[in-house]
Amino acid sequence: MKPLQDILIIDLSQFLSAPSATLRLADLGARVIKVERPETGDICRQLYVSNVILNGESSVFRAINRNKESFQADLKNERDKKRVLKLIQKADVLVHNFRPGVIERLGFDYETIKKINPNIVYGNISGYGTEGPWKSKPGQDLLVQSLSGLTWLSGNAGSGPVPMGLAIVDILSGSHLAQGILAALVKKARTGKGTKVSVSMLESILDFQFETITTFYHDGGEPTERTASNNAHAYLGAPYGIYETQNGYLALAMGAIPFLGELLDCEQLLSYTEVTSWFTKRDEIKNILTNHLKTKNTEGWLSILEPADIWCASVIDWKTLFDHQGFKILDMIQKVKMGDGFEYETTRCPIKIDGELLKSPLGSPALGEHTASIVNELITE
Repeated sequence: MKPLQDILIIDLSQFLSAPSATLRLADLGARVIKVERPETGDICRQLYVSNVILNGESSVFRAINRNKESFQADLKNERDKKRVLKLIQKADVLVHNFRPGVIERLGFDYETIKKINPNIVYGNISGYGTEGPWKSKPGQDLLVQSLSGLTWLSGNAGSGPVPMGLAIVDILSGSHLAQGILAALVKKARTGKGTKVSVSMLESILDFQFETITTFYHDGGEPTERTASNNAHAYLGAPYGIYETQNGYLALAMGAIPFLGELLDCEQLLSYTEVTSWFTKRDEIKNILTNHLKTKNTEGWLSILEPADIWCASVIDWKTLFDHQGFKILDMIQKVKMGDGFEYETTRCPIKIDGELLKSPLGSPALGEHTASIVNELITE
């Protein structure tokens, strides 16, 4: 039995942020009914990150909406709206990620919903919260990254802002919403009372930067300074970074520079005995390492560094990773099947419960695939 078995979630959300939260809750055992507009459905069905099409729609939609049911409804249509409200009456959780003001116009705001279901756990994600000059701006991942300061932490000095190559804000805010909903369900179990859980994408990505923002506030507000080369963390000292070798790349985390010099037989590093110099002179240290590490292949350096307990790793691509036993032992990829029999491979939930992997064989739903059965089961018209 999965932890959230018998929990019913009505999901009015689309794109990536809130759907990633309901995906995680579905993996934990909840039943998720995804409400989608007629004809087009979740816009994410046609939101392509590449030219990869899975069974006629976006691979992103297939990945983030597996293990859910699709209920087709136009929230502006009175009959459809009444149907959805009847579902919400029976639900434990309602989730949406409409912009501020939209949900009120549709009549699904918290004050309205708690009148028909006082015990509801009501979760929502916005881009920037419900107040302030940015509240109506589109909550899109790259835009929020750009406004949050995150893009000045990656890349080398002088290279301009560098965004992360993933929808990191969407996934983090979805994770935070799932955490809040789980906490609210615990409260509901103890008190019988519902709760409103609100997350903004901007707050999520600011929290993600807690260590660097805390540093900024306590170093006099100095501008963020990335290293001239091999930057992997804007604030950490040398040797932290990725370096080219004779046949690939090597990642080096924290380590004492003189000891590293001894291991690598690099005499130039022996003079950096003061810890403060690993920060104040990190550019010149990294330049020495850059030139020296090119003289031997990755495997050669690893054979020296790993036995000495230096934090290091080879830098590999997905093909190499997926062929490695270190990946295979995780059993991280699962095959799921859609209602029409189409199968595809995607990642599983990363959580284990009592040592058991949380897998589900259910792929993403076709638009409106479950409307009729849900009406018959849960809606009395």
